Amino acid sequence: MNIFKLNIKLIAHILFVTIFFSTLNAKNMDKLNEGADISNYFYGILSLNDNQYNESYKFLKKLEGLEKNHINYSSKYLFSLVNFGKFYEAFNYSKKLEKRQMSNFESDLIIGIYYLKNQKNDLAQKYFLKLKNKKSRFVINNFVSNSLLNWSSFEKLDLNSAKNKIDKTDSKFQNLKNIQNVFLHCFYKSEETESFFENLTSNEKIDFSRYNYFYATYLSNIDKVEKAKKVVNYSLELYPKNLLLNQYKIDLDNGKYKNDFNCENSSHVAAEILYIAANALSSQEIYRVSNFYLNLSKYLNKNFYSFDTLLAENFYKTDNLQKAKEIYSKIEKKGTAFLWYSAQQNSKILIKENKKEKALKNLVNKYEKLTEKNIYQKFDYARFLKNNDQFQNAIKIYTEIIQTISKNHPLYPKVTDGRGVSYERVGEWDKAEKDLLSSLESSPDQAYVINYLAYSWIEQGVKIEQSLKMLEKANNLKVDDPYITDSLGWALYKLERYNDSKNYLQAAVKLMPADPIINDHYGDVLWKNGNKIQARYYWKYVLNLEDAEEDLKNNIKEKLILGL
Repeated sequence: MNIFKLNIKLIAHILFVTIFFSTLNAKNMDKLNEGADISNYFYGILSLNDNQYNESYKFLKKLEGLEKNHINYSSKYLFSLVNFGKFYEAFNYSKKLEKRQMSNFESDLIIGIYYLKNQKNDLAQKYFLKLKNKKSRFVINNFVSNSLLNWSSFEKLDLNSAKNKIDKTDSKFQNLKNIQNVFLHCFYKSEETESFFENLTSNEKIDFSRYNYFYATYLSNIDKVEKAKKVVNYSLELYPKNLLLNQYKIDLDNGKYKNDFNCENSSHVAAEILYIAANALSSQEIYRVSNFYLNLSKYLNKNFYSFDTLLAENFYKTDNLQKAKEIYSKIEKKGTAFLWYSAQQNSKILIKENKKEKALKNLVNKYEKLTEKNIYQKFDYARFLKNNDQFQNAIKIYTEIIQTISKNHPLYPKVTDGRGVSYERVGEWDKAEKDLLSSLESSPDQAYVINYLAYSWIEQGVKIEQSLKMLEKANNLKVDDPYITDSLGWALYKLERYNDSKNYLQAAVKLMPADPIINDHYGDVLWKNGNKIQARYYWKYVLNLEDAEEDLKNNIKEKLILGL
């Protein structure tokens, strides 16, 4: 599998080389007439595309001046500089481009950000205005340029004039306009600020939990600490996993009211605008540009650790695991909630690196360091233990949680499901069945819990008709899920409805062609339908699958000799 991935990357790199050299005319080639130059550019761009910014910076820096003949160089070099944390170097290079009349979107943005940070708003406006005339393939850039232009001008405007500017925001960014209106009232110290925050965060259709945090920090900044605590506590009832809110609750409870975001500071608001853009780009898997905005955000508000969580996530998604780990190691020092969050993320990385034992040890150690463990931290820990085959330990933690919550608690169906699965895996079926039924009683439309219980009954040869009805419901809830489709087909197989069973099991194989059990089931139904040569083909295929368990392989070897 790794070889396959490597080949794909190699092909992509070859395609890049082909495209790159096809875009260079003879004059440009003269500029890259030395092997070293070509090599530096080639490896610089590859490193940039792989989000290895230290490497891209190292290679592209050697080619300063190339922008005279190769128009794309300057943008790529600026991405490398900013994403590697070389902001002032990026600023100086941007000024050089300006002198040579070779400015681009990135260079004007960097210069504008620099002047905004240093409270030279008139100069900042000049560059943000230029951005509006720069072509960009990212729609979000239009929002960024307009918003930054607005916020650099507000110090010389009254509230009504500023509101008029915000109201002109493109209608496709309505939610972002609402956010800015809240910050605007805060910036002008309006008496309506609290009501604007409340109107924004009361929207049940959109998760504005991040802005509940900003609301709480605003309240503590104006010495309304008790109200800030109420906002945090209420918000955590709705969004119990929100990292910022969890940490701020701990801080407030410990008398720490200082925060690193202030909506009366235009640089802080601008940083949040860039974060919004970065988050949108990350969701579209445009990580290089997302990271560019995040690093600009950090320059504007260097102490606001929230930006780092998305940055680390971007590195994780692009398999830059070491870089992600470095960021998480810094984040964990920001407080107890961040300690636990970082521990989970680092363990996830270690598992991805095939270091399962180290991942488990890491999380156990960090869990023990938590002085006061809330039920969500306990749940995270129990789920991790379950997913890593530590079933007895998982049962212990799940039981602790169940003893402290009611059946109406939103975690109850998940906890009973988790404990039920753990009981089943250690062979205590009676307890497992009781928990799984209790989970479904609490929340009847859990497709995967239905599937787990029904499939377990089928494997035991009991309640097959009931299981079939349950699986039909699960299939309607999760259309084209391979596991549910397989279970449905297997129930029909057990009822000797082989033609119907074949249709579902064939569909399951198409949905997940490399699953050992699904292929085994399909082989069985093919045999029952008289397709014995095909059946043997699928059984033999299972023997070559890495994650096929030994018991399954032994069973298949027997079927290859004796049939069914």
